[in-house]
Parts: sequence; C-alpha cells; structure tokens
Amino acid sequence: MSTARTIPIFAQKPASTAQALEFRVSPPLALYVHVPWCVQKCPYCDFNSHEANGEIPERQYVDALIADLQSALPLIWGRPVVSVFFGGGTPSLLSPAAIDELITAFRTLAMLAPDAEITLEANPGTVEAEKFAGFRAAGVNRLSLGIQSFNEGHLKALGRIHDAGEAKRAAQLAGEHFPAFNLDLMYGLPGQTLEQALSDVDTALGFQPGHLSCYQLTLEPNTRFAAFPPELPEGDTCADMQDAIEARLAAAGFTNYETSAFAQPGRQCRHNLNYWYFGDYLGIGAGAHSKLTLHDRVLRQMRWKHPKAYLENVASGNPVQESNEVAATDLPFEFMMNALRLADGFHPSLFEARTAQPLGLILPQLKAAEAEGLLEVGPEKIAPTLKGRRFLNVLLERFLERE
Repeated sequence: MSTARTIPIFAQKPASTAQALEFRVSPPLALYVHVPWCVQKCPYCDFNSHEANGEIPERQYVDALIADLQSALPLIWGRPVVSVFFGGGTPSLLSPAAIDELITAFRTLAMLAPDAEITLEANPGTVEAEKFAGFRAAGVNRLSLGIQSFNEGHLKALGRIHDAGEAKRAAQLAGEHFPAFNLDLMYGLPGQTLEQALSDVDTALGFQPGHLSCYQLTLEPNTRFAAFPPELPEGDTCADMQDAIEARLAAAGFTNYETSAFAQPGRQCRHNLNYWYFGDYLGIGAGAHSKLTLHDRVLRQMRWKHPKAYLENVASGNPVQESNEVAATDLPFEFMMNALRLADGFHPSLFEARTAQPLGLILPQLKAAEAEGLLEVGPEKIAPTLKGRRFLNVLLERFLERE
C-alpha cells in the first residue's frame, strides 16, 4: 500500500497537466510470466493459448524468457519484485527443472523479494500433477489449479482434458505439496443445476484450500463457444447460483474480497491484489502485458503474441510488439476499473498515489455514484456497495463521464 499522505477528499481541485505528471512513489512491482501452450484449447477460452501439438520448445522458450527479462531491466532497475505469477496457457507443461532455472534467473537478475509469492497455474491432468513436488522444490509456493468442475459431464461439456478423478487427486496433491493453493471453479455451465454448482463448491471445500476462484461461464468473442454456443442456464438461475455460492463460502469462513475471488483471512492472492490496487507489473513471454510507472509517466507494453513470432523477435532483441504511454486523462478510469473490483475498495490517498492526480478530479462522479447507492464514500474508504458490486459495469460507466 502507498505511504502517500491522506488527502481530504472533498477539498481538492483538478490537477494541471504538469501536476498530473509528478509521481511520488513507485507502486509495488510484480512479475508475470506467460506460457502460451496447452494440450488442447478449451472452447470457452479467449486467453493467448495455443495447442502444443507435441513437445513444446522448452529450452528455447526458457532462454527467451530470460533474455526478455534482461532487456527489460532498465525499466525496473532497483525495484523489488513482490510476486511472480506463471500464467497461461498451461505453465505446468514446463518441467520442474525449467521452472527452477527461471526462478533462479529472477533472483539473480531482478530484486526478487525473499518472501515473494510465487504462483504457478496448473491443470489437474495426471502428467502435470506428477510434477507438483518438483515445482515446490523449485520455489513455487502457491499453486492455482484449474479444476472448473468435479462433475464428469460438465468437464466434458467444457472440453476439459481431465476427468473428475484427476481433479480430486490434483486438489489433494496441491494441499500436500504447497503452503497455499487456489482452486478455480466455474458455474452457469451447460445443463448445470443450482444443486450441482453447490456440490462442486462443497467438494472443493473438502480439500481445505485457502483460496477459491468462482466465476460464471461467459461466451467470449473469438472462441468455439461463441461460434457454436451451448445452452446455458438462464440468467435468474445463474444469479441464484452466485448468491448461493457466496452464502456457502461465507459460512465456511471465506470472504468474497474481489469480484470472483474468495479467501480465508490472510490468504488473498498478493499478486492479483497488486493488479487491483493499480500496482505495476512487468509481463514477459508471448503476449504478456506490462504496466510500469516511470517517474512521470505510465507505460503499457505488449509482447509479440504468437509463440513463433515472440521467439523470433526475442532472438533479434525486440521482444516488445507495442509500447504506449497512458494519457493522464485515462488514469482515473483505469484506476477505478481495477480498485472497484475489491469489496473493501481503497483508501482515498491511494488514488493520488497511483494516478498523481487529486481525488477532487472525480468528485462529481463519486457523488453521483454515491447518490445512486452504488458507492460508499468516506474519509477512510471508497468502496462499492452490494448494489455496486452486482452492477459493476454500471458503476464504472460513471467514471467514463466527463464534466
């Protein structure tokens, strides 16, 4: 969290252009590592993932990731890295030796904090699960397991390559090998009933995870499901599922601290919290995104998206495909788009610390959202109400409006 001074939220004037470029303290810095291959592309997935079609070029990709990080060091020099997240794709397709080499490189090249949270996403398939002990020995201290469902029929409908037995075995192994782990679940699946959605949650709770991600299946553009949509439960049924899941997890001691994230006390995902608090992150790997605060400006980058193009461009010393400065006028909305995903919202001083602009700049929008019952506004906290969380897109639209 920022150490910036607390500012009376109702006594501020809009910043000038010069004032808007005076960043005071760099936000916390995280490292995201994208591994773009999967055994099979899921029909609902719109992430940058590509079917492996055999062995992945592990040696070449590990070398490219290290070279990518080396090229980015001037942008992050002297800043500690508070967390690492291996995402995908399916990062567990990499060998434990490759993960060990990468984490060693991160410690050598970057200022990786001794207590850094290091998360690796994994699929529950038997081949990946057999690697869990090796990943833990390599330094991974948090596993995020893509279960989606424990129901055999629903797994098949989702195009998942693991079965219910493998999902349960992987969840058990995650608890045995890692001090912290997350289970991903989806609801609103083809043919799913409320009772089946709650059954998935109850099965997950049986493995005693400290963190659960529960989100509704949506049909994203440019996916197989978008082209050939399955029949999904109607909206009211999905809303009932959401309410029932939240109640069941609250009774089990979980707090719904972010839109689709639930955690026991002290078990929130530190890496994702840094995103929601509008912290900085360096993304390496095919298609990875970065957001970096460079004294008086915020820079966004994207690496080459296709694995082949990424490897070729890293080899030629050009891993970044796009690089753009974020306009000062866009920073307030970008901040709110992230921070308002959090149930507890944010301290008013954080807005200025992250955007270098006074909170008074968005005072009309804050008051309007508060009057509509979408937002709670106070001297110590600005947070979405329950209504604001249910209609988050409506709430965020208020901050797209200009005076």
